[in-house]
Amino acid sequence: MSYIYTLIGVPLGYLMRLIYSICNNYAVAIIIFTVFTKILLFPVSYKTQKSSARMQLLNPKLEKLRKSFANNPQRLQEEQQKLYQQEGVNPMGSCLPMFVQMLILFGVMEVIYKPITHILNISKNIIEDAVAIAAKDIDKLDTRNMRCELLTMEHLRDHGDRYTSLGENFFSKVSEFNEKFTLFGANLGKTPELHPEIWNKEAIILFAIPILAGLSQLLVSVYGQIHQKKTNPTSQPGGGCIMFLTYVMPLVSIIFAFQLPAGVGFYWIWQSIFSFIITFALNCYFTPERVKVINEQEKEKARIYAEKHPNKKTFMQKMMEQQSALDQQNSGSSSSGKAKGISRSEQSKQNRDKIKEARRRMAEKYGDSYEDDNDEED
Repeated sequence: MSYIYTLIGVPLGYLMRLIYSICNNYAVAIIIFTVFTKILLFPVSYKTQKSSARMQLLNPKLEKLRKSFANNPQRLQEEQQKLYQQEGVNPMGSCLPMFVQMLILFGVMEVIYKPITHILNISKNIIEDAVAIAAKDIDKLDTRNMRCELLTMEHLRDHGDRYTSLGENFFSKVSEFNEKFTLFGANLGKTPELHPEIWNKEAIILFAIPILAGLSQLLVSVYGQIHQKKTNPTSQPGGGCIMFLTYVMPLVSIIFAFQLPAGVGFYWIWQSIFSFIITFALNCYFTPERVKVINEQEKEKARIYAEKHPNKKTFMQKMMEQQSALDQQNSGSSSSGKAKGISRSEQSKQNRDKIKEARRRMAEKYGDSYEDDNDEED
């Protein structure tokens, strides 16, 4: 897992270092960084929103299929996959943005946990020496601890004289950065607490960050539900799953934000705010009339692509083939029984007879007596 953090954190660290060198404030750098990543990922957001709008356009056809094949789930799934293929729609299209956002979050955590490495660009050897100095007063502190740089920065505040001998201007760089690694005076490297010892200005700001992170995510979820009901009032509610995503996930975000450095929660706040703005703007753009035009264009593209690449299977075709193979594998023995006109009770009786025959042969092989238990059949 640490390899993933580093792999994604290094390029994001370069970006954060560049932004910080311009604005010279870490909280502002996080906001600008969030804006930049949202702009970078806008094509993905656009494609996802377009796919969602087209799926809403297909809902009447999907509802008709559900009614027609209500008693045949396998046939219903096949017909749905065919419809997706004909319309050129990928029902799994919304998974990509969630995956990308998760990867970016890993990188953000890496940068926030290790600002001395990614923002100040101090060498690994000097950082190890600094951590060793802090470890004299902090139990079980070494470079394997993800918070080692944050704890070292805090230790330097009170014991700065111990770090003056380190190279690369470590003391002066970290001391200056400590003053700018804040939000209205609250250290973004600290972890928010539910019950701080002293309710001072910093404690209140740190406490508010997880709460705002959860509320901002709740805003995005509730708006999504309202928009879906408005654009497709006949759709069936998602039940417990939708309720979980809408109300429980923001609560989970709050819990996690109270266990991570405040900078992570601060990033979550702005990530949700900008997600809401982009989603709202795209929903205004994808009007029903425009979606109909786009849908016809996409269908024509899918048709032309299929004609030019007759031997190349689309994503939906691969899904249909895999599902069909799985269904055939699962239905193996039962389908053969149905082909012969054998009922389930008759099939069960045949299976019991086979077991009894195997027991009888084993008894004969080892010279034992075998008595048929007639009660077992009753």
